[in-house]
Amino acid sequence: MSTAIDQALCTLVAVFHKYAGKDGDKNSLNKSELKELIKKELTIGPKLHEAEIQGLMEDLDRNKDQEVNFQEYVTFLGALAMIYNEALTS
Repeated sequence: MSTAIDQALCTLVAVFHKYAGKDGDKNSLNKSELKELIKKELTIGPKLHEAEIQGLMEDLDRNKDQEVNFQEYVTFLGALAMIYNEALTS
């Protein structure tokens, strides 16, 4: 039987692969794929403006290849976890 953390990690990986490669490389998210993931998978997603998503893409794309690879995605998840922690403990 898997634990809650096992299930959460599997979900996070599955969400990445659900959107990655729709328009190209199956191991990364381009801007439109990242935008779709944010809009559909995050409660705050529909409230974000195009400029905010563009800024997020630029922040996440550490190697500046115009795509978010899995390592960059994990960094994004870490930042989200910090935001959620702050919101839940304040």
